[in-house]
Amino acid sequence: MKSVFPGTVSTHGRPATLGVMGGGQLGRMFVHAAQRLGYATVVLDPDAQSPAGMVSHQHVITPHGDEAGLQQLAGLCDAVTTEFENVPAAALRTLAMTLPVAPGAACVAMAQNRIEEKAHFTACADVSGVSVAPYAVIETPAQLQSVPANLLPGILKTARMGYDGKGQMRVKNAAELAAAWAALKQVPCVLEKLMPLKAECSVIVARGFDGSVVSFAPQRNVHVDGVLAVTHAYPSNMPEDQSKRAQDATESIARQINYVGVLCVEFFMVDDGSEHGGLIVNEMAPRPHNSGHYTMDACDVSQFDLQVHAMAGLPLPQPRQHSPAIMLNLLGDVGFDSNGQPRTPDWQAVLSLPGTHLHLYGKLDARPGRKMGHLNITGADADAVMTVARQAADVLGLPGLDA
Repeated sequence: MKSVFPGTVSTHGRPATLGVMGGGQLGRMFVHAAQRLGYATVVLDPDAQSPAGMVSHQHVITPHGDEAGLQQLAGLCDAVTTEFENVPAAALRTLAMTLPVAPGAACVAMAQNRIEEKAHFTACADVSGVSVAPYAVIETPAQLQSVPANLLPGILKTARMGYDGKGQMRVKNAAELAAAWAALKQVPCVLEKLMPLKAECSVIVARGFDGSVVSFAPQRNVHVDGVLAVTHAYPSNMPEDQSKRAQDATESIARQINYVGVLCVEFFMVDDGSEHGGLIVNEMAPRPHNSGHYTMDACDVSQFDLQVHAMAGLPLPQPRQHSPAIMLNLLGDVGFDSNGQPRTPDWQAVLSLPGTHLHLYGKLDARPGRKMGHLNITGADADAVMTVARQAADVLGLPGLDA
């Protein structure tokens, strides 16, 4: 594709403009990155008070699949990306008829369906070197009855619309599996064998229209109640051999599907003594990822900078991490005391700690479980970063740091 250079006048006779489907915090941080390079931005999202819409040059306030809204977006932009994986793939196909779209509809559709996603991971295992946990597809009562016994205990996951632990149920035996599938309204599901999990990690890569690929080193992640709580990003966060395998596998997965844009692939680190080699691919997110927020303060190029470069056809710089980092996810829970009463977190105490970088998303309604911001902590070494992270977690009452 022809590059959409920053600060130039596009073929429409206006400043080069980048669009984003979705108005959440990932879109907000993308908009900031694009504007820093001199691009105009347009957000399409139905929420008039969306975090991204409030900071963008223009905001198309329509549902994500609205034909008139998509036509308006296409007329305003020179390229479009997405900030959440559940954007209608059909909408991306419509936009791609008239302008560059990254990632493409086919890749987003694959990430929206665990059945297709796992089939892809399995198909490219010989190339990537990493496969999935043993699993079975359950779409019919007959498939439910034929589930192999060795897949239990396991985790039943809906094939679609599952994120942050939603649409998932642990099951110990066949009776619990049948009850769980009924509770999930018998929608298409995947049953994954429960593996001896030691830790979780993720890798963020960016791939351009020209096939060039760059990536960040893997980060180790801690989840609480299915939601990311802490990201550890420093060289000693996981064994070097597993780190290299995860990074190589993620780059391979991106190439296999001809992906364009920023992609996050999540892995389980296991200890089962099998052919898995201690690493199992879990799922992918066709967008920047919560676990990559540390890159905003610990690297010379952030994941959002790479998102802009990839979709606009600009050169992809290899990121360099200049500081060890820990990212603490800030949910709406920090806005309530132990009695459930609203409170203002002690930001004064948090920001007095060395190396703290607070990012709040501009959401007007704080609710328990809702992502409201994140806190990046950087320092000279991992020990220094961990010390400050513990202090910040104590001030804010955050869980998961020592898990």
